[in-house]
Amino acid sequence: MSRDAKEQHKVLIPGRWVERIEEIFHVILGIFLLGIAVAALVFSVGRVFETVPFFPTGMIQAINDILFIIIILEILRTVVARYTDGVFQLQNFLIIGVIAAVRHILTVGASMTLASGKSQEEFNRAVIELGISSGIVVALVFAIFLSRASNTLKVKGSKE
Repeated sequence: MSRDAKEQHKVLIPGRWVERIEEIFHVILGIFLLGIAVAALVFSVGRVFETVPFFPTGMIQAINDILFIIIILEILRTVVARYTDGVFQLQNFLIIGVIAAVRHILTVGASMTLASGKSQEEFNRAVIELGISSGIVVALVFAIFLSRASNTLKVKGSKE
């Protein structure tokens, strides 16, 4: 190998150092996300008992908070999977998107039900939001289906 080729292959930071730094960041992010999920749970439990009236406002807020915590935990699962498998998993992000869109649908639907005296423009905007969010859920579920079907075909193809 010529001297020029050796100089081109020199790396400023060795790959194993980068991997170690990345591992440390994943651990820190995982702990941080877990802390956020615990704090959100404590805050949500406290808010459930403080919300008046409990039915329906408190219940709707509790469901919204639970879905938010599930989103945080799914992100944590994605970080852990990235740390253990070395790759980000598409299906985890799609599932997070479905949960987030469903959470938005529930929030908009609840605000439409609870809020009286909305103008026609506000009502139309809420209906459009519901339609768009519903379309997003359908698209993401279809993407999950395609992703799983693709993985199934890969597994079957590798066995043959």
